[in-house]
Amino acid sequence: MALTLYVDTARWRAHQQSVLQQFPGLVPVCKGNGYGFGHERLADEATRLGADILAVGTTYEAARIKDFFSGDLLVLTPFRHGEEPVPLPDRAIRSVSSVEGVGGLVGARVVIEVMSSMKRHGVKPEDLPKLAAAIEDVRLEGFAIHLPLDRADGSDAVEEVIGWMDQLRSARLPLHTMFVSHLKADELARLQQQFPQTRFRARIGTRLWLGDHEATEYRGSVLDVTRVAKGERFGYRQQKAASDGYLVVVAGGTSHGVGLESPKALHGVMPRAKGVARAGLATVNRNLAPYVWAGKQRWFAEPPHMQVSILFVPGDAPQPQVGEELVAHLRHTTTQFDRLVDR
Repeated sequence: MALTLYVDTARWRAHQQSVLQQFPGLVPVCKGNGYGFGHERLADEATRLGADILAVGTTYEAARIKDFFSGDLLVLTPFRHGEEPVPLPDRAIRSVSSVEGVGGLVGARVVIEVMSSMKRHGVKPEDLPKLAAAIEDVRLEGFAIHLPLDRADGSDAVEEVIGWMDQLRSARLPLHTMFVSHLKADELARLQQQFPQTRFRARIGTRLWLGDHEATEYRGSVLDVTRVAKGERFGYRQQKAASDGYLVVVAGGTSHGVGLESPKALHGVMPRAKGVARAGLATVNRNLAPYVWAGKQRWFAEPPHMQVSILFVPGDAPQPQVGEELVAHLRHTTTQFDRLVDR
């Protein structure tokens, strides 16, 4: 009786191969909760793909995953002076986003992030004269640029990378390797054609592991079903049932990430209207659950508990049976499953 992540393994791996063919030499990214699969599993998959390097989010993740992946480990979070030291093997590569950061990693393997239109972190053009001297004390593995997903101003991602390549070349900095994020396959090919002496390596996580939505599915087991009549009280808060129906206890609660959502960027009238409608319903304790029964997404009877959720299924729908499983539309990056089953 669990919240289960089912994986159509053959289909999932076929998708990974298709991404690898589009982005030769890609660097798989395994960070956070391992995109819902876990670090150990993705380390195995990266090895299966023949990856020589795996990108992780933090030094703590690198320390956890080092025993499961034998290649290089690229830590994406930039080094900061004063950070807690974490013992890592020599095959760990640190990202750096400032000249001062480079100075704090003498002798280490580093990738230097440049400031993109994301404006998150990275060295700026005016830093380049100082950077040329600083890199003599580190083992430079390449430069990196993290690009935005959307370009509302119509700008060209390739042109942004070219602009930085030209500036790095003018500063006489080595251009043997450039790590890039969020480029399309044809954009990567354009860059590789224009700069044949540079090896462009795409860092890819979501597209690689979650690009085929049909390859994975969450399901929660039905643990109990109780019939209730209209007006009958139930639950921690003793709410009244809105109509005759069933209270369905299903595996998956807040400890699994059920009911937890991260803010979304909404575009267009319809998505915004739906957001307003959801907010309005929430004020009267009507919250849509991620679970689907009889072809419809059902409502929470009350807020999800730590390990289970209670749904309300109206009486005109088929009665769920204990032991059945309900499909759950959950976000991989915020979900913790009880078990993973390869199909």
